[in-house]
Order: sequence, then structure tokens, then C-alpha cells
Amino acid sequence: METVILAVVIAVVVLGVLGGLVVGSRRKKSLPPPPPAAPDITAPPAEPHIGDEAETPRDEPRRTIEEVDLPDGSAPPVAEELPPTEIEVPEPTAGRLVRLRARLSRSQNALGKGLLALLSREHLDDDTWEEIEDILLTADVGVTPTQELVEGLRERVKVLGTRTPEELRGLLREELLKLVGTELDRTVKTEPEERKPGIVMVVGVNGTGKTTTTGKLARVLVADGRTVVLGAADTFRAAAADQLQTWGERVGAYTVRGPEGGDPASVAFDAVKEGKEMGVDVVLIDTAGRLHTKTGLMDELGKVKRVVEKHAPLDEVLLVLDATTGQNGLVQARVFAEVVDITGIVLTKLDGTAKGGIVIAVQRELGVPVKLIGLGEGADDLAPFEPEAFVDALIGE
Repeated sequence: METVILAVVIAVVVLGVLGGLVVGSRRKKSLPPPPPAAPDITAPPAEPHIGDEAETPRDEPRRTIEEVDLPDGSAPPVAEELPPTEIEVPEPTAGRLVRLRARLSRSQNALGKGLLALLSREHLDDDTWEEIEDILLTADVGVTPTQELVEGLRERVKVLGTRTPEELRGLLREELLKLVGTELDRTVKTEPEERKPGIVMVVGVNGTGKTTTTGKLARVLVADGRTVVLGAADTFRAAAADQLQTWGERVGAYTVRGPEGGDPASVAFDAVKEGKEMGVDVVLIDTAGRLHTKTGLMDELGKVKRVVEKHAPLDEVLLVLDATTGQNGLVQARVFAEVVDITGIVLTKLDGTAKGGIVIAVQRELGVPVKLIGLGEGADDLAPFEPEAFVDALIGE
């Protein structure tokens, strides 16, 4: 027992000694420096209020009004004005088709050459005449006109008996002229009696070249000494009005236009009104392209016509047809004629893959003449239709 008590006492003593050593070693370590005193903070200046100065005025030398250099009264410099747009002088319309006949004949000459080759055969049997019919039908002449032409040729060849190349060409020329028609009035009516201006509306389906045709027609009229106002009633196609205005500016014609997507009848009405006030000779109205199968759009075209006629009757309604569409163009022509009373045809792209027979077919379909034809992309490649020059181009020299 005594031994246990003695061990406990020794342990207590040892722990006491160790605790004293630890406390002594901590006291010997240096204490951290005291924290620095809080810095003096200066409050920012107050924000200036309305009417206060942004900063304190500084002393600086000031000048009196006598010491300030004032302008001497001379006019300020004026920016150099751009030269006005140069107005072009279109080519006179007289003889345009004659000048362009070589271009037309290059693409259409197959019709005349094919017919002359068949007619020059020693024996003209039924098979030969059927081949002649096929050539005419392929050239978009149409069934009824083809039958008339073949019957006329057969009768005349049988009566004459001889078939020299010159005689055959002469016979073919005469028969084609009968079908094309030399007695039709192909004048574009732009000079109504007892009033101004003449009013012309241009219609057709999308992609036939109505706006370009309207611009080229303006050049034709200006070349003939007329003054023109253009009505940009195609408010649905983007940039159509800009395109028409560019055509007008080139020949000095004023363009009436409205907002994109606006009422085309309103633009057409304003164009005629402006034309009257300006005293011009002719107002040309370009209309929006529309599918002939869309009844609503066709009704709207009829509305444009009725609104314009509140000023005066239309003198011309020109239907623009793409000659390369062939018989499809006849379907379009039929529908448009029912809505707006077509008075004349403009055939575009006749210098491409088109067949010349479409001239005959469309006149038969509508009972109205072809008045203008387009023979290229040039600004002056719209020409009045001349039957003799056209037939000569078909059959070649």
C-alpha cells in the first residue's frame, strides 16, 4: 500500500515540473507587434447638384470680346455638288426591228430553212406535207393556223407547177404574212384626242419582264419626243420600284412610287394624277406579277384598272408574254384578257429559244395584235413589231 501511495506522489511531482517548463518556454517567445492605428479617411467631395459648378473655378487670364478673333463675314465653304445624272438619248425607234433582224434570224432561221427544204423536194406527197405540219406545230404556230398555211401552200404549189427556190420563198413569205397579218393596227395608243396624258398599263405573270419592258417602253416614247411619268404599282416585289425608277432616271422620266407592300391601285391613281398635273404626254403603269391561276390576285388587277379609270379610260393594256413559254403563254393570255381587256401583246425573249410561230398563235388566241417585241437584253432592244421584217427574218434571205 505504501508503495502505491509513493508512486502517485512521484507522478504528481513529475507532471508539475513538466508544466512549469512549458509555461516558461512560451513566455520567452516575442509577442506580435500591436496593430497599426486606423488611418484617417477623408470623405469624398459631394456630387454637384443642378446649378452647382462641377469644380472650383481657377484663376486664369481672361480675354475681352475685342480680343477674340471673330469671323470676317465671308460665306462658309460649300461642299462641291455632284454632277447631275446624265440623261441618255435613246435610239430612234424607226427601223429598230430591221436593224435587229440579223439577230432574230440567227435563232429563228430553222423554221424557214426547214420549210424551204421540204418544199424543194421533187415529189410533195402526203408524208412531206405532214412533215411540214410538224415543223409548223413545233414552231408554236398552232393547229388551226398550221392547217390554213399547209392548205394554202398545197393549192398554190399545185397551180403553179414550178418550184424554183425563189418562187418557193415567195410563196412561203406570202402565206406567212397572211397569218401574221399586215392590216392590223399595231400602234401603241398614247395620244388620246382632247386630253392628256395617254394611259398605258403593263400586265403579265411573274418573270416575263414587265418592269424591264415598261422601262424600255419609256425609252421608246422618249425617243419619239414624248414626256413620260412612270407609276411603280408593283409594290409586292422587293426593289421593283427602285428598278423602274432607275429606268426612268436614265431618260429623264419621273417615277411615282409608294411604300413596299402598299396598295397598288393607290400608286396607279397617284401616277395618273401626277401626270395630269405635270402635263406629260404618257403615264406608264407597271403592275405586280401574278399567277394567272390565283383568283384573288387577278381580281386585284381588275381593281387597279377600275381605280385608274376614275381619271380617264385606259388607252392601252399591254400583256407581256415570255415567247419561250410557247403554248403555256396562251393560257396566261386567255385569263388576263378576261380580267383587264388586253389591247396589245409584247413578246419578250424572242431572240432566245423561242419559236417565231408564237406571234401567230397568240394573235389568233386573243384577237389582238402583237405590238412590240423584245430582241435582247440591251436598253434599246424593244422594237415595234413589223410583220414584213419579222417574216423575212423567219425564212431568211
